[in-house]
Amino acid sequence: MRMLDIIESKKQGNKLSDDEIQFFVDGVVDGSIPDYQTSALLMAIYFNGMTDSEQTKLTMAMMHSGDHLNLSSIEGIKVDKHSTGGVGDKTSIPLAALVAALGIPVPMISGRGLGHTGGTLDKLEAIPGYKVEISESDFKKQVQKEQLAIIGATGNIAPADKKIYALRDVTATVDSIPLIAGSIMSKKIASGTDALVIDVKTGAGAFMKTLDDSRALAKALVKIGQGVGMDCMALISDMNQPLGNAIGNALEIKESIDLLNGNGPKDLLELVLTLGSHMVVLAGKAQTLDEARQKLEGTITDGSALERFRAMVVAQGGDGSVVDHPEIMPQAKFKIELPAKESGVVSEIEADEMGIASMLLGGGRQKADDQLDYAVGIVLHKKIGDKVSKGESLMTIYSDTEQIDDIKEQIYQNVKITDSASAPELIKEIIK
Repeated sequence: MRMLDIIESKKQGNKLSDDEIQFFVDGVVDGSIPDYQTSALLMAIYFNGMTDSEQTKLTMAMMHSGDHLNLSSIEGIKVDKHSTGGVGDKTSIPLAALVAALGIPVPMISGRGLGHTGGTLDKLEAIPGYKVEISESDFKKQVQKEQLAIIGATGNIAPADKKIYALRDVTATVDSIPLIAGSIMSKKIASGTDALVIDVKTGAGAFMKTLDDSRALAKALVKIGQGVGMDCMALISDMNQPLGNAIGNALEIKESIDLLNGNGPKDLLELVLTLGSHMVVLAGKAQTLDEARQKLEGTITDGSALERFRAMVVAQGGDGSVVDHPEIMPQAKFKIELPAKESGVVSEIEADEMGIASMLLGGGRQKADDQLDYAVGIVLHKKIGDKVSKGESLMTIYSDTEQIDDIKEQIYQNVKITDSASAPELIKEIIK
């Protein structure tokens, strides 16, 4: 078998055999296939796509290229959640605590961010002492005891994906649905969970800008999961404006704690409860979504979700007093109000640009080795559909310098105020 023939076949739009896909993945991992040939096949896949069976085979070959966590020693149905990412998307943090408070094991392996704001791990590292890297053995013990752990990848999970993704990033093939789906699902299947709920973002601040593309990705992810025997579903949620009010690592942890205290933003709470309800049903702890939602709401009311979050923080070396005193996290030197230049209704808050503004403050990475400033970011006081008066604060900018005129101007250029507007629908579709 020759890599040249595999490239030629896919270039002609043919379906690759299981053996050809396995040959390709093996060659990527052992280095026998040079980067230029891997890149050529990725481009052929980008233009000609893959069938459902090809996608599933690619996913499983990448999953089997490395370690596979065995979580069978943990009692109960293990449920995880994945998001394709967006600005202000701190959903995993309060969501995992709510679900775990119902006795459902949530073994969550998360990632860091590159660009915009930090990823889930970066947010959690704003908590003094919190360790995102723990051993596989400790990970299992913690999930068994506390029903919850949020960590970085352990061991050597899906090494083929790491190599392929690095080439996708520099060959303009990142936005290929078969390659995205294989990348996400190879890692999620390798993480050993029984059921998975996927939040596919759509809109200006999302990876997939159109509803059609988001729908296609959601269906691909669900088909792969179900094809390997995983209970799997997806929803498509809006990312045309930031989720919640806070953008920035420590600020998003505080907002997560606020939600667990019953004081979270309405859109974030709605998304958490919607995702959580599906997770509870998949775990067999409720018969209907309404019953599941009531149970989740009860964990906020009785404080059990907040205490579950505290228990996870302490178990992973963090300072549990952050629950009562979020101010122990890094604090910005300056809080700068951004007043509205006119009266009206907020009709647009470009999510991508708000994320870039937070990154320029130091809250995200432009390069993989950039150091984060956990304290900085933005807190919105108005969302799309809200009335605002001239001079009223649109948002507070948390910065370690007062010299941010360029960032202010960038924000102003990407927030529009008109005569009327309505809030966008948060949940677009459910895919099962």
